[in-house]
Amino acid sequence: METLIKILIGIIALEHLYILYMEMFAWETLGKKTFRKALPEHLFKPTKGLAANQGLYNGFLAAGLIWTFFIKDPEWSTNISIFFLSCVAIAGIYGAWSASKKIFVVQALPALIALLLQWLVAYF
Repeated sequence: METLIKILIGIIALEHLYILYMEMFAWETLGKKTFRKALPEHLFKPTKGLAANQGLYNGFLAAGLIWTFFIKDPEWSTNISIFFLSCVAIAGIYGAWSASKKIFVVQALPALIALLLQWLVAYF
């Protein structure tokens, strides 16, 4: 079970590194392809700075999840992963509510599954 949790955390971290790249460095190309239904084409150029800021926050989420792989104390690693998975889940839920329902499936659901598994292993 712990291996599955680590794999999920790794996948979620990679996803957020991809989001970092898309929003910070490829907003007018990959971002346009990804968010074309949510944002009119003429707004991608003027929102480039806002997207880059969002990308940076996604990078912090990825960094926190990656950090859990290097923490030697299992309890500390679990607590940090629960914190960052919770942040990802909350961000995904808010994104689904405010921008696109697809964000729930792509971002929040994997985090919620990993979070549930992490809690089950840690506390039961």
